[in-house]
Amino acid sequence: MFFDFAKRTIDIAGSTFGLVLFSPLFLLLALGIKIFSPGPVFFTPERVGRNGKLFKMYKFRSMRMYRIRGHWEHAHEMLKRDKEMLKEYKLNSFKLKNDPRITPLGRFLRKSSLDELPQLVNILKGEMSLVGPRAYLPDELEEQQKVYSRTKPLVKTLLNCKPGLTGYWQVSGRSDINFDKRIQMDVAYVKRRSILYDFGLLLRTIPAIFTGRGAV
Repeated sequence: MFFDFAKRTIDIAGSTFGLVLFSPLFLLLALGIKIFSPGPVFFTPERVGRNGKLFKMYKFRSMRMYRIRGHWEHAHEMLKRDKEMLKEYKLNSFKLKNDPRITPLGRFLRKSSLDELPQLVNILKGEMSLVGPRAYLPDELEEQQKVYSRTKPLVKTLLNCKPGLTGYWQVSGRSDINFDKRIQMDVAYVKRRSILYDFGLLLRTIPAIFTGRGAV
């Protein structure tokens, strides 16, 4: 299919160009993370990809690490031990406002979306695309479909497509949008997607990053 071939070609070219262009920034951010927060540079959460296949997403670590019995434990794991915080996390569509686990540098990385840059590697590997639906957490999809049961058939539709570094919902409010609306927007993208539409969303991504709208 021409669309799939063209999209993959653009993904390979775009991710390769991005990795080369931003390599100095990668080094600078990696150094900053190591200096201001002990622990690894990258965070690799498991996400749901095309056809429901799980993959490790690469992100710059924006949260604190904790030394537990001789090994580093990510703050996301610590969340599971704090029942009140976990309850708030689930009630707010798997996000926390003013998250105390985020480092000062991490807050900047998230607000500017620079923490997402390592996903260019996922794109080059074929696990993601430059433009596509959100890459959801496995627990998030499972839990939120129980709350918003009408989204179940929609989730099946959006999983026909690779998740994207950016997309329709990402340029339209990001974390300010609830799960059910987010799913509807992702499915709207899957049904409408085209090379021209992808380029339009890529152009809209630039002002969305600078305004930081919906980022947490």
